[in-house]
Amino acid sequence: MDFILNNLGVIIYATLLFTPPLLFAALGSCFSEVSGVVNIGIEGMMVAGAFSSCTVAYFTGNPWIGFLCGGLAGAVFAYLHAVASVKLGADQTISGTAINMLAPGVAVMVCRTIFGSTDTIPLDVASKMPLVFGDTFDTSTTLGMFLKNVFSNYVTTALVLVAVVIVWFVFYKTRFGLRMRACGEHPHACETLGINVIRMRMICVTISGFMAGLGGACVTMAITNQFRPASIVGQGFIAIAAVIFGKFKPQGALMGCLLFGMCTGLKVILGTTSPISSHLISMIPYVVTVIVLILFVGKSHVPAANGKPYVKSK
Repeated sequence: MDFILNNLGVIIYATLLFTPPLLFAALGSCFSEVSGVVNIGIEGMMVAGAFSSCTVAYFTGNPWIGFLCGGLAGAVFAYLHAVASVKLGADQTISGTAINMLAPGVAVMVCRTIFGSTDTIPLDVASKMPLVFGDTFDTSTTLGMFLKNVFSNYVTTALVLVAVVIVWFVFYKTRFGLRMRACGEHPHACETLGINVIRMRMICVTISGFMAGLGGACVTMAITNQFRPASIVGQGFIAIAAVIFGKFKPQGALMGCLLFGMCTGLKVILGTTSPISSHLISMIPYVVTVIVLILFVGKSHVPAANGKPYVKSK
């Protein structure tokens, strides 16, 4: 029984630790995709958020300011994507790919300028995001350790679960959400009703970048304590896969991100305890991503106007 509780607790802890970056990014992707704009630049926006949050937190010593700045950095690159793909009508996939190349390049260049290296200086404990219920449980007992693993995690875990509820409410209980979904399905019909489709899409894409930036901040300010060029390593694309798996709904994205978060956690756990090659273990999240896409991509309802440039009627 102790063996089961210990291992189950570790798996739950790892899942809750690695889910927030994916889930923040996935929720952001939902905003963009549902409004009708393909945003594969989520990866680059996460990189921008990861670097900016860590750098700001290092110089200010305030993790909350750093966390917010991570979101703003992602929003800046998302706005560039929105201008190119929504206002100027550029191909959305090419624009997103450009963001994925531009953001990491800018992050590494600025990092070299400030720190003289491609890595930032590690944050101290006070500059990282705080833990929830850090010293509440008695870890001398098996049950106490299990409860600590389940409930004691970084505050980013609690924040992203609250964000799921807020995003769901915005999507399905507000006028903004109704208009956003309508713009992704029938933009020209929205135009006849006086809805500014271009402005709505610009806002949604920018929100997607802000949330992706928060996802990147979760990596460097909770999971690790510094930015490196490989800090994100495909998590943005995994988040997009979670959105497809979740049928472009925030509650569905939650389920997908918990699955992928668990796979990432298993990769880390097995990498330190299993005799299997670390290279094979590192493939777990990506293999699961491919399998999920094969099984579910055809069953997802993609917004009818998703990926199609909108040209305002004259």
